[in-house]
Amino acid sequence: MPDPSAPVPAPPDSPRAGRARPPLLIVLAVIIALEALLVTGLALWLLFELLTTTPQSYTTAIAITLLVAIGAVWVIVTFVGILRLHAWARASTVTIQILMIAVAVGSFQGLVARPDIGWALLVPAVVAGVLALAPSVVRATAGEVADDEQGDEQGDERHTGTHE
Repeated sequence: MPDPSAPVPAPPDSPRAGRARPPLLIVLAVIIALEALLVTGLALWLLFELLTTTPQSYTTAIAITLLVAIGAVWVIVTFVGILRLHAWARASTVTIQILMIAVAVGSFQGLVARPDIGWALLVPAVVAGVLALAPSVVRATAGEVADDEQGDEQGDERHTGTHE
């Protein structure tokens, strides 16, 4: 009798079946998971602050809390997309990292400059951005292997060069 708690393997004809996750993709997934945890924690902390203290402007406090919550959902969805090897998740990852770099640069300057926060945002953003564009990550999430195999089995016109 099979173990009901064991993961269900992907069907053999699934486009994602049999594809290994390269080490760089795993490192990228870990970085995005940590970012998701941190931004979710920030959203919860802002919600707690909104409910327990009196802000100078309720409108601004609510807007910032909602924006951070939306950002948390975005990073979580991107993390799931990376785990499921979706190509769109690479573009989402790069966009998130560009926004993090912008916030990091802002943390280095101004009257309330916080270089420690700037570096804490900048380093993982650059690493994750580079990893999202690494050839092994692109191949793993692009579906090239599965598409080629599927096309060969079905006699796809892309591979024969003929069109009807």
